[in-house]
Amino acid sequence: MKKYTQKEYIVIGLGRFGSSVAMQLEANGCKVLAIDHCEKRVQLIADYVTLALCVDVTNEEALGELGGRNFDGAVIAIGHGLEASVLSAIWAKEQGIPLIIAKAYDDTQGKILTKLGVTQIIFPEKETGVHWANNLAFHNLFDSIELTSEYSIADIPAWYSWTGKSLKDLKLREKYGVNVIAVKRGGALLINPPADAPTKQNDIFVLLGMNRTLEKIAHEGDWEKKKKGHPKM
Repeated sequence: MKKYTQKEYIVIGLGRFGSSVAMQLEANGCKVLAIDHCEKRVQLIADYVTLALCVDVTNEEALGELGGRNFDGAVIAIGHGLEASVLSAIWAKEQGIPLIIAKAYDDTQGKILTKLGVTQIIFPEKETGVHWANNLAFHNLFDSIELTSEYSIADIPAWYSWTGKSLKDLKLREKYGVNVIAVKRGGALLINPPADAPTKQNDIFVLLGMNRTLEKIAHEGDWEKKKKGHPKM
């Protein structure tokens, strides 16, 4: 059996975005080094991550003492500070960190960071706007995570007619071209649910697919619910 290796990440910049990423990574079982130039921010997150340090990333000597070669990934969450973001990206590349994700304030900053070799650029404000626009467009029928302008991961309540039927019976991939990533059931998340397991009432399907297809599935499920009403308990 392959031995599980706990992943290690460094999060640079502890504003609202960086702090939430750092704490969630730690909650998901990763080791996290969180750094910021602001002592107050470091103190606020210290109890929620493996290690929190006050470091000025514009000081190359201080940045060089972090020993980044052991990290599986770096999250640069500085945003507005272009110089700090650039120096952090250069440092991460020099350390050979395989995955570098950076927050960008605008397209120009994003292009600069991309040229420096950053793996993925995140525009939190823009992506949050897209997320809420989709929710409004879909009448809040489901919660979704925008992957691209065409694809999302969405939580969609199982139709009443799905109850008792297995994923093999439902054939959602063949009918709609969506993939069932997980099923939420009674507070538990079932990853890669068995194809033969029957669907239960109140299950929530986590689906990956095209936005217009997910919207169609959600609308049809909502229509079925209104037409048939709640089943007798």
